[in-house]
Amino acid sequence: MKPYPQLDNNALKNEFELVKSQYSTYADLHLSLDLTRGKPSSEQVNLSNSIMNCASDDGFIIDRIDVRNYGVLGGLPSIRALFADVLGVDASQIFIGGNASLQLMYDVISKAYTHGLLHSVQPWSKEKTIKFLCPCPGYDRHFNLSLSFGMELIPIDLTPEGPSIEQIEKHMSDPSVKGIWCVPKFSNPDGITYSKRTCEALASLQPAAPDFTIIWDNAYCIHSIYKDEPLPNMLSICQDYGCPDRVYMFMSTSKITYAGSGLALFATSENNLEYYKRLAAYQTIGYSKINEYMHLRFLKDKANLLAHMQKHAEILRPKFDAVLTALDKNISPLNIATWRRPNGGYFVSFYAMPHTASRIVELCRLVGLKLTPAGATYPYSNDPLDSNIRIAPSYPTLKEVEQAMDVLCICVRYAALEKMLESV
Repeated sequence: MKPYPQLDNNALKNEFELVKSQYSTYADLHLSLDLTRGKPSSEQVNLSNSIMNCASDDGFIIDRIDVRNYGVLGGLPSIRALFADVLGVDASQIFIGGNASLQLMYDVISKAYTHGLLHSVQPWSKEKTIKFLCPCPGYDRHFNLSLSFGMELIPIDLTPEGPSIEQIEKHMSDPSVKGIWCVPKFSNPDGITYSKRTCEALASLQPAAPDFTIIWDNAYCIHSIYKDEPLPNMLSICQDYGCPDRVYMFMSTSKITYAGSGLALFATSENNLEYYKRLAAYQTIGYSKINEYMHLRFLKDKANLLAHMQKHAEILRPKFDAVLTALDKNISPLNIATWRRPNGGYFVSFYAMPHTASRIVELCRLVGLKLTPAGATYPYSNDPLDSNIRIAPSYPTLKEVEQAMDVLCICVRYAALEKMLESV
């Protein structure tokens, strides 16, 4: 098959009739396929089932602390030490809290809104305007969290090395620009890992807002599928550049143990942590130390944790192979789309022919394949080119992923041909 742009009008029409016929066959299958969210599969969460045996009757004492009782805001010393080793920071910079890193991110932003951050002149709620920089394509829940506080979202292009520093610098003279969202390793959805140059540039920014904050959502820090991509230590870099309080580094075990019952944490400067804990002390006496205790006994240490993550990779790899193989075979020769080939994370970022992504999602929906809405990876759900589609292959079975990709590829061809024939 020739690339579609090389076909004459008659050939395009003939190809469209063929693709329409193939598409119609899926309507009779009554499919129910879902590639919308990056949830771990049942096979993945089964890897952690023995964690339920880790709350035995051995006294429930660790670090000379009875984990069944009140207190220890910020986490057990031993579990903080484990994740400090994973992130390459000091245990004194770690805060363990709750089961979801998104909840902790919300809490940091909420405290900024009600009380201000460590270097805030006043609570953000008293600011006339609050703006946040949003590298895109990016994580829709970050953008929606910002919108829930009435923030103005500023799109920033994501390059192969991370967010465009040139675009970011243009906003640094505006004191209402309070921060930036970052998924720095195997980014959602592009799978990009920020370069050292980008990390150092972020640390060297001279923002007008004294409380400008980098929300460093390191959700996929140990989630390699094909190979690891080292990420510079942003907390250390900010310390070296004289802005140690600029960054909050988040991670969780949501895609390590149980997605709904894991541990969430952040690492930040000791000054930030002390300020945050003073405010957090009004909302809780302490989070679930029994869960921290169970995770510590299950994960044990960094080496054992990384070995556990290889088991996840072995489950995920065939599904990502299925996505990439289908695109390589069915779409690549046609010259109508591009996509990124991630080494880790949970997504494949697909770029359809401009102004066809929404149509592709609709065509898929009509035959029983759910996709994340087109535009969801951009602030205000506005992809200027209507091109990006986030593919999430982790939750379905391998057979379902393969079937879903057959459907998606036909819909991509259908929408591309339809768009090309509009001008004929």
